[in-house]
Amino acid sequence: MKEGILNRFAFFTGGALRLFFLSAYWCKDIRANADKVFFQIVVIGSDTLLVASVIGLSGGAVLALQTGPLLADFGIQETLGGLIGVAVSREIGPVMCSILVAGRLGSSITAELASMRVYDEIDALKTMKIDPVKFLVMPRLVAFAVSMPILVLLMIVTGWLGGALVGATNPEISLPAVTYFNNLGDFVDLKTVLNGVIKALVFGFVILVICCKIGLETTGGPRQIGVSVTRAVVASIVMILVCDYFISKILFLAGII
Repeated sequence: MKEGILNRFAFFTGGALRLFFLSAYWCKDIRANADKVFFQIVVIGSDTLLVASVIGLSGGAVLALQTGPLLADFGIQETLGGLIGVAVSREIGPVMCSILVAGRLGSSITAELASMRVYDEIDALKTMKIDPVKFLVMPRLVAFAVSMPILVLLMIVTGWLGGALVGATNPEISLPAVTYFNNLGDFVDLKTVLNGVIKALVFGFVILVICCKIGLETTGGPRQIGVSVTRAVVASIVMILVCDYFISKILFLAGII
């Protein structure tokens, strides 16, 4: 039983890596597919920017609401800016951004590709000698590479603002915004933000490859489309959380943490 699970995992991982490198190879034709890349960037932005802003703002606000009064009890509420700045930049921002992308975009990508597979549109592309990876996956790969850093930076900044808002308005904290951002600047530097950007970029590639692979390999009738979407979103979120530890360890060893 365990060997069967391990074999399936190894087979899936190998196929996912092959899909990623094949998509990266087709980036050589990015100029000829610039319109598709731009369209995917617009789709990502329109689907996620507003939600990402709200999640980032509420995430920073909740973190300040939970930790601010505790810090105030010890008379060190002025450190709230540094705490929220580091937490949002390194963990909350990239992880929440990636979960949002997995749920919003990953499900959409899987559903679209699974529909094309079920209704033989993938086979039609092959008949016309159009590589499905080049036509369907590569533009999304480039779009994710452009969009994920922007999304996570947006969530980081809104998270900082949410923490500052709660710190200034909550009477149990009573932390002026100037003090909050001064302390944040003492603890957060370019490497701290770069940590979150790198994580979000890697998570984005993980989401894209998993969702595209599951979508392209969907078989059966229309009912399997929903099954594939569920599998893709669950697998993406699990892999985000698993990869988070290993990426953090690598970044720590590389000194980018």
